[in-house]
Amino acid sequence: MTDLFAALPGAVVDDAGLQHVGNPLVEQRRLAAGAAVAPLGDRAVIAVPGEDRLTWLDSLSSQALAPLQPGVGTELLILDPQGHVEHAASVVDDGETTWLIADRGDVEGLHGWLRRMRFRLRVDPRIADEFAVVGGTASALARITPAAPSGVPLVWQDPWPDVMPGGHAYAPVDPHPGADRDWAEAIVTRDEERRIADAAARGELELAGLAAVDALRVAAWRPRWTTDVDERALPHELDWLRTAVHLEKGCYRGQETVAKVHNLGHPPRRMVALQLDGSGSVLPAHGAAVRLGDAEVGIVTSAALHHEEGPIALAVVRRTTPVDAALTVDTEDGPVAAAQEVIVPPDAGATANVPRITRLSRRSAAQ
Repeated sequence: MTDLFAALPGAVVDDAGLQHVGNPLVEQRRLAAGAAVAPLGDRAVIAVPGEDRLTWLDSLSSQALAPLQPGVGTELLILDPQGHVEHAASVVDDGETTWLIADRGDVEGLHGWLRRMRFRLRVDPRIADEFAVVGGTASALARITPAAPSGVPLVWQDPWPDVMPGGHAYAPVDPHPGADRDWAEAIVTRDEERRIADAAARGELELAGLAAVDALRVAAWRPRWTTDVDERALPHELDWLRTAVHLEKGCYRGQETVAKVHNLGHPPRRMVALQLDGSGSVLPAHGAAVRLGDAEVGIVTSAALHHEEGPIALAVVRRTTPVDAALTVDTEDGPVAAAQEVIVPPDAGATANVPRITRLSRRSAAQ
């Protein structure tokens, strides 16, 4: 993958893939407008063929997959017995095989766990290295040819931030910053990946890098396993019940904790969006401390420079952190001011009566 895109003018490539092709801010605009596609070298594909695949995955994961129809996208979480997030994957089925798009850093762990859980069922999960993943809007992906080994194009349409059947939304803002999000990921053959690189080199296809992809994700408050999940993460803390958890499905590992926290308690931490002081040029690192005065109350999980919002971040903080508190975030250049926006309120839970509030941001303030 690295060799395919490294020769493009302005390309910056690392172990994760193509980071940008010269101007990440411009790439964000073009990607959001459907004028560019993004090679997603940080994703990997797991194929799960077999007659029992959907009911098997249903029994293992947080999502109701047994009734999943071919071509319909959803996502799943694998939880530990205490309800912490261990693995995550995007899901699309083609009628014969279920295809999982996972973060490359997690694919070996997820695949190994699935292999151990087969028992005598008719399933045979494998890492499908013969495929790559490309992202963009639905209209942008019309310019590429997704794989379709069973006749159904392997395109996963991101459901975020819609509330899926059986899900629940905690974010109290209206409209949600991801309300207009148009994002899909296509599984493509390696030949198609090479065709995309060749078309970009000839100037026939516009590309965007992973930096642009991530900035749009952060602005939409969309959690991701790679950065926003640690060993303590509960799906409630990240507002992930809306798309990745079915609260009314049958038993699965971690379900008791999911139900108890949602119905009877509150998650111990909560995700917030941070509007960072834009006077500096250094974004906080992953894991940077979020402070209330001198006390550390949380950590930054994702940070990006957005083409409209400026420097932004996602962070998880203690549930008891006041929602109107003036926070700071540690950076290499010293602390920077961070205005928080509520994603998961302190009283999150099905019984909480959380009023909807109008979202405030740099973008809305300027309009």
